[in-house]
This record gives sequence, structure tokens and C-alpha cells, in this order.
Amino acid sequence: MTEMTEPGIWQDVPSPFCGIAVDDLKIKVEGDTLSVLENGDVVTRAGFETPITDTSPRVKGKEASLEQAISHVADLLRESKQPVIAGMATDLNGARSAMALADKSRATIDNMDSAAGFRNTLVLQDTGWMVTTLTEVRNRVDLLLVVGSDIEADFPRFYERMVWNKESMFNQDIESREVVYLGKAPSGDVSTSPQGKKAQVLACDDADLPEVLSILRALVNGKIIQAKQVGGIAISVLATLAEQLKQAKYSVVVWSAENLDFDHAEVSVQTMCEMVKDLNLTTRSSGLPLGGKEGSITANQVSAWQSGYPMRTNFNRGFPDYDPYLSDTQRMLDNDEVDTLLWISSFNIERTPPRSNATTVVLGRSGMTFETEPEVFIPVGTPGIDHVGRAFRCDGVVSIPLRKLRDSGLPSTFDVLTAVEQAL
Repeated sequence: MTEMTEPGIWQDVPSPFCGIAVDDLKIKVEGDTLSVLENGDVVTRAGFETPITDTSPRVKGKEASLEQAISHVADLLRESKQPVIAGMATDLNGARSAMALADKSRATIDNMDSAAGFRNTLVLQDTGWMVTTLTEVRNRVDLLLVVGSDIEADFPRFYERMVWNKESMFNQDIESREVVYLGKAPSGDVSTSPQGKKAQVLACDDADLPEVLSILRALVNGKIIQAKQVGGIAISVLATLAEQLKQAKYSVVVWSAENLDFDHAEVSVQTMCEMVKDLNLTTRSSGLPLGGKEGSITANQVSAWQSGYPMRTNFNRGFPDYDPYLSDTQRMLDNDEVDTLLWISSFNIERTPPRSNATTVVLGRSGMTFETEPEVFIPVGTPGIDHVGRAFRCDGVVSIPLRKLRDSGLPSTFDVLTAVEQAL
């Protein structure tokens, strides 16, 4: 539980930035300045240590009161014929208020990482999947197959927390765990075990990954392959991997959809997920999609509860109308279908709105800079730093309570959007 052990020092702080929701950070607070003292990594340090540079809203580039900014946003939405609420990098309450405002203003709602997220969502909708939790990985995995993803770059503490943990609930020999990379090689050495056992790497280009996965699934199912190699990997090597997967007691196939950036990547995700189902006929295996660093898992969870659909849902007809193609923010902006864009990005100052001809409103983290000044910019608090909140980690089964660490005076996304909704 997060607590202040001495003045200005917080222990066991959970991170809303890393996707796997590490909860053991030690953070020092001096005024508005935060420093990660223990257990930080490149992702969490950047998240917590970003300085506050502006606290006042701006309307048309000029400083304004929060009330004036909210009133102007309400006027824009009231006159808008096709508003879009996008970005959606916020916590659970922020997502709830965005959904309520989309309903009230008849807007389309979408997440900034939907392009990657739908590589998973489309598979879940089409054929379903068998996926596991971070806790299950920590306690049960004996073979980890990483597909097409350099997970240590995006989730730096995944191995420390989930694979090379000091002990498991079932007295498993942690050092006996095997790690295999299929596709991308790891960028560092955190996949190496504490005693120096390195991950096996079966490297291939992204363009070859769909075919390699198809062959691997065929080998798992005992099919005879006439070819000698695929994607530069010998069929005999893939056959050995297939046998490893069948002999494992609890294999986990892990991927980051953001890294699978090639045409029809959802088909490759589906191949992995179907292979996991095949393995479960004789042993235990699960998938683990990693993601959620910018609130995308939280946004989709809230959207599913409140509308019955994931992101890319339109409320223009007075009820939720889901279409992952027509309600794609980038497609709509590229075709000048949007007259008002409301962009929410409360975690990362680099995640600014895409360039477009739409009148743009930004609810963003203090410190954002823009190529083109938005019509309205309202600096909002960051969940887990400036206000309490909740955020879902990447496996979608646990929402992490986030603690307020400082008094910055910045409003939450929930407070701002609720005020806009009431002004409508």
C-alpha cells in the first residue's frame, strides 16, 4: 500500500506509465518536482519526472481561466456537426467522463493506440483467445515464447517482475525457465536469467513472420513440411520449438501488438492464438498480449462496460454505433470528416494530437508543445501524481489504485469533461 514513510518520500508507489503496473517505486516529492529514488526504469522515470511548465489554460493562444476554457469547449461542441473525442490517455474516471460527453455531444470516441489495439481486438471478436494474467506468468510459466516484439524496450521490468522473480507460489525452479524469441531479437540482456542463461533467438523479418507462425502452428499439429527453411529459419529448428511447446507444462506466447506493425498483423495474432488453443488439447498454454501504457486498456474496459463496444464507437445517432473502420480517427481526419477534435493525453507530453484541419481542443499534460497551437489547451493533472485514480494494467483483470503525490492545482480530466458536459 502506498504510504509516506518520511516527509516527501512515498513508498510502494504504483506506476500508471509502464503497462505492467509495477507497484514498488520509491518517489521523492519536493514541491512540484518528483524524483524516482528506487526501482525506476526509463519508462517510469520519464513518466514521474516530467516537470510542470504551465498550469493555466489557453484559448486561441492566450491565457484564460478554467471556466472560460470550459465554456469555449462547450460552445465548440454545441456547434459541431462531427466531433471526435480521441487520445483517451487518461484513467478510469477520465474515460467515464469522456464516454458521457461523447454520448451528450453525439461524438465519435477513439483511442490514440487503436491501430495497434485492434490487432488484438479483431481476433478476440472473431475467434476468441485463451490468455493469462501477469500473476499466472510469474508463478507458472516454464517456456516463454516472445513473438515479433522487443518487449524489454517497452516494458523494461517485465522479466525482473514476471520471469526472473525470486520465487513462485509452486516452488518452481525459476532458473529452469526457457525464453525463446521468434522474429525480433531482444535489444538488451534482461531476458538473460540471473545465472547467465541467454534467450534463444530465432530471428526473421516482420514480413516473414506470418509464414513462420503458420509453419510453427502446422508443426505443433504434427503436419509434415516439405520445405527446408522459412524466413531464414530452418524447419528443423521450428520443429524443435514446436516440440518444446508441446512438452512444456505451462507455455506462454507473448507479444506487443504495437510492435507487430505490418499489413494484416491481426492474422498473425490469430495464428498465435489458435496455436495456443491447439496446445491446450494436450498441455497448458496461454497467450499474453502486452500494452496499455497510455491508458488504452482502461479506455477499452470503460467503453465495453458503458456501450457494449470497444473504442471507435460513434454516438451520432443517439446510441452507440461501433465501426472500427468508419470511426478511425486518423482516417476521419485525413478525409476532413471532423470539424472538432477533442484530444486527451494526460500521461505523455510527446503524445500530441495529429495534424488536421479540425478545430482542436487538447486536455494534456503540462509541458506539451505544439507545431500548431490548438484552439483550446487545458493542462490537466496526471493520474497517480496530481490526483487519485484507477488504471487497468495490460492483462485487463486488475485495476491499480493510483495515489495523489503532490498538490499541483491541476484539474483532473474527469473534472474538466464533467464540467463541459454540464455546460452543454
